[in-house]
Amino acid sequence: HSTERSCLLRELHRFESIAIAQEKLEVSPPSPGQLRHVFFHNALPFVGFGFLDNAIMIAAGTQIELSIGVVLGISTMAGNTFFSSLFLPPAAALGNLVSDLAGLGLAGYVEALASRLGLSIPDLTPKQADMWQTRLSAHLGKAIGVTIGCILGMFPLLFFGEEEEKLEEK
Repeated sequence: HSTERSCLLRELHRFESIAIAQEKLEVSPPSPGQLRHVFFHNALPFVGFGFLDNAIMIAAGTQIELSIGVVLGISTMAGNTFFSSLFLPPAAALGNLVSDLAGLGLAGYVEALASRLGLSIPDLTPKQADMWQTRLSAHLGKAIGVTIGCILGMFPLLFFGEEEEKLEEK
């Protein structure tokens, strides 16, 4: 929206003027509390990204594998045969493609949800934001957040054992 753009431009100008003024001042490194804030601010959206990415990839990959297996007459329980193992990598790759495409569409919603949870932007000066401690905290937050999200996103695996047993019985 135009009001959001003008507000953003105003804040960027204010940020720039603060940065220019602080070039002459020595800035202390961020406090441990500020670094924790940076960590959680970066981790939270990546929990959502990891969750959605893994859950969609597992669900889509399994459905693709099951559909290819049904068309070609491959049993999903016969995963150790040469013929069925030829189709597992394409199913996983296509599941990853579906997950990545869904991630592109859902990224804005994940970020909006993360901002609604009330985690504000860390209050750092431009120099503090550019310090190695802050960058390390941000990268660790993203890495740990996506790891937790991917682990939580494996929940569809809890449901696929029953489906495979039903298909095997048929």
